[in-house]
Amino acid sequence: MSTSLPGGTWTLGDLTVTRFGYGAMQLAGPWVMGPPADREGALAVLREAADNGITHIDTSDAYGPRITNELIREALHPYPESLHLATKVGATRDEQGGWPPARRPEDLRRQVHDNLTSLGLDVLDLVNLRLGDAEGPQPGSLAEAYGTLVELQQEGLIRHLGVSNATEEQVAEAQSIAPIVCVQNLYNLAHRHDDKLIDRLAAEGIAYVPFFPLGGFTPLQSSALSAVASRLGSTPMSVALAWLLQRSPNILLIPGTSSVTHLRENITGAALSLSPEDLAELDTIAGQR
Repeated sequence: MSTSLPGGTWTLGDLTVTRFGYGAMQLAGPWVMGPPADREGALAVLREAADNGITHIDTSDAYGPRITNELIREALHPYPESLHLATKVGATRDEQGGWPPARRPEDLRRQVHDNLTSLGLDVLDLVNLRLGDAEGPQPGSLAEAYGTLVELQQEGLIRHLGVSNATEEQVAEAQSIAPIVCVQNLYNLAHRHDDKLIDRLAAEGIAYVPFFPLGGFTPLQSSALSAVASRLGSTPMSVALAWLLQRSPNILLIPGTSSVTHLRENITGAALSLSPEDLAELDTIAGQR
């Protein structure tokens, strides 16, 4: 499989995907609850992603809830053979818009079946187990929850497994139970806590999927990034995405947007070539507070 998208491709188990993917979370309404204000616009973004050759779309039945999965199904079903949908289980939604954990075996089984139904699939290509909470990764064993997903995989409902919002210890624990094909965590120029994990996973042929490429920057860090972007005649988001692609070959991008124009800008921006001098300057951002 060849692609003109920045970064080329990566193999998740036996699935070849574009390293530049798309995250569908922003297609739901405010606070990822309810329908989008512009339903036709949301469908157009998904079709634009597919038309541009993106073959990795990240979603969850908790987005909306059900909204983004239903939009994906309406826009793209029947799915092209090359398109692979990654979903998440392990959290639900409450009436206040919170994300309470839901990782009991019965919760996970229900969520897997809900994803199958809302996406119109018989098998899910990739299911990530969401750990921790809204504050980030939290310590603790994932054995029971991950074991439940392994059972569902053995039943033929899931092809590949991953973990999300996970500590390095939880990643290792999951690997001791059954193979993972990816880890999905917060990581960007300002938050480099997973540097060693990324390098280890790259050596093992396992993908790392960062979310929130501009999340959690201090004003000083934002200024430093903006200065580099301005010098390059680019935008902070473009530089952040390009840096991630150049950081390691196992990094897969899933930037989200509800705008066709913004999607196109992200694709163009991620192709930005950063010089060694640019990279050295960007590497100082994490230490600026």
